[in-house]
Amino acid sequence: MAEAGHGGPVPDFVRLHAAGRPDSAALVDASSGRRLSYGELDRELDLAVTMLRSLGVEAGSRVAALSRNSLELIVLQLACARAGAILAPLNWRLSTAELRALLEDCAPTLLFGDDRLAAMGKVDVPILTPEELAGLLEKAEPAPEEPGNATLPSLMLYTSGTSGRPKGVLLTEANLFATAVNFSVIGEVSASSAFLVDSPMFHVIGMVANIRPALLMGAKIVVSGGFDPAVTLDRLADPSLGITHYFCVPQMAEMLRSAPGFDASRLRGLKAIFTGGAPHPAARIREWLADGIPIVDGYGMTETGTVLGMPVSLSTIGRKAGSAGLLPPTLEHRLVRDDGSACAPGEAGELLLRGPNICVGYWRNPAETEKAFTDDGYLRTGDIARRDEDGFFYLVDRKKEMFISGGENVYPAEIEAVLKSHPGVAEAAVVAAPDQKWGEVGHAFVLLRRDAEAGETALRALCEQGLARYKHPRTIRFLEEMPRTGSGKVLKAELRKLLDSPVGN
Repeated sequence: MAEAGHGGPVPDFVRLHAAGRPDSAALVDASSGRRLSYGELDRELDLAVTMLRSLGVEAGSRVAALSRNSLELIVLQLACARAGAILAPLNWRLSTAELRALLEDCAPTLLFGDDRLAAMGKVDVPILTPEELAGLLEKAEPAPEEPGNATLPSLMLYTSGTSGRPKGVLLTEANLFATAVNFSVIGEVSASSAFLVDSPMFHVIGMVANIRPALLMGAKIVVSGGFDPAVTLDRLADPSLGITHYFCVPQMAEMLRSAPGFDASRLRGLKAIFTGGAPHPAARIREWLADGIPIVDGYGMTETGTVLGMPVSLSTIGRKAGSAGLLPPTLEHRLVRDDGSACAPGEAGELLLRGPNICVGYWRNPAETEKAFTDDGYLRTGDIARRDEDGFFYLVDRKKEMFISGGENVYPAEIEAVLKSHPGVAEAAVVAAPDQKWGEVGHAFVLLRRDAEAGETALRALCEQGLARYKHPRTIRFLEEMPRTGSGKVLKAELRKLLDSPVGN
């Protein structure tokens, strides 16, 4: 298990900027135009700490959130950090059954949410709506300044395990500070920077990579409720917003280029477009470079925040297109073979990482935490990478079977478990295949029990009940038998070959 950090107070840069630059814009709502300066944000955080404590939130308590991106989500996360509590933003794209399982797991003292709460029905957790939050803040008195503890978790982001059971990744303020420093250097963030945030804040990109570097440097954060190619393009080109930094997954970048009226010249005010969460083809990167816009590819995980990043340099990106970039000096790495031995220079192996931005473990899951770390504290990323002679890393493959669809992690075991819950299904196997729009999508192969009936309609109904839409398999194909190894394991490589043949062959 990784160390929590070096102790000390919470590195609260909002308070610093509130003293030195109180009128500078901190948060802006892209739709309503609502604006909080650093001075106003600092005061609102102190009010929110008092409010949270009045609602029973204590040190170590969890505050769950089910909401689209909003200024309130950022306020709650930063207030939890000051109060010693933990914000757990939940993926509102999940099914009700999945969300209820997450609520049971994190056992929150309070659930903040917008209109997405309606689909949940009755829950045994006190609920706080945005309107109620605003009213309580008006009545609250500012909490006294306290140093806090940087080694305590303040954010829990859920990521699924290969078994399908979600894991709550615990991130401390020390972790988040290290990630902010790493990206601020790689991404050339300054006080004059402005981030447009439309990646969902239940992801590490939305809640960490977009937020913490900006707050560290006293930059502006423009919050959008979600991604819409035409709207996003207009906001990126709006001189009144002055956006310099934009994060997205490669599929979103492709949608921007394909949007009607796309004009790269309108985006020349950007420092760069930063992409991650999925492989980004070198050919697509070079299309942006030809328009004079750096596409800065990188690599990170929920457990690590920002790890790798390309320099903001058109020539370097062009020369190394396809690379995930360089490793910051705050991090140590190893590339190892399956037996744990070190890879030779240029050889691909599993990437292991150790450093101050690495999470402290998984919520209430000591077994998975122990499995994730080596005895000397390196995180096993599960990703296969190689490092070239100049120190640039290239992601080669995923050690696990997880695939990424539209920037969302999808685990075949989770889909297979839902399909196998049908009494007529003897076995199910899911493999991923490239998809032009989403990057990758899943395809399911099903073996029925003898004399059983289970049509595609029934299996898709199960998926509707138990899985988020992005996890649904694109196709469901019924087989007479599964290809197997001599020991009886399903040969997924053979199933992938079947994807090239029409249904019925």
